[in-house]
Amino acid sequence: MTTSSRGALAELLHDDPLDVKLLLSRVAKFSRTENGPPLDYRPVELLVVEDNPGDVRLIVEALRDAGDRVRINVVKDGEEAMCFLRAEGSYRWAPQPDLVLLDLNLPGMDGREVLARFKEDEALRRIPVIVLTSSQAPADVRKAYDLKASCYITKPAGLEQFMEVIKSIHYFWSTIVELPRS
Repeated sequence: MTTSSRGALAELLHDDPLDVKLLLSRVAKFSRTENGPPLDYRPVELLVVEDNPGDVRLIVEALRDAGDRVRINVVKDGEEAMCFLRAEGSYRWAPQPDLVLLDLNLPGMDGREVLARFKEDEALRRIPVIVLTSSQAPADVRKAYDLKASCYITKPAGLEQFMEVIKSIHYFWSTIVELPRS
């Protein structure tokens, strides 16, 4: 390890404990299994289904700041999401996501309908769906879980809190959880 890389590591350790946890978890994932090759460390394929360009920008920025390998694909409505998920039309070469971040309040086909269609599809139903929405309505929370959402998160109003929520989602789903990869 060079002096400059030691300095960068020391700076990282001092600045952000969450980054340290992320770094250590990634090192653990790169280690070899008992009988063979390294564990899977491909980038997480994330599909963000969000119609608000400001929220999309914040999500992308927070995930880039998190420093992990994640490929972000963004669609702005329910119809586009279903085409992406099924690799149809202009999305015929789209990668199958490992994880979906879904807003409920979308134009046209809303997030509830996307979630219902998504979880009815045998080829898609195992992909975790995180509902990230402004709705705090108990009926929306119940409906999302009835439709097999993996979790339901209400978007925080403050910028810093929003960024922290996205970083926490990223940390949890990319380091702690074992995602069903195709």
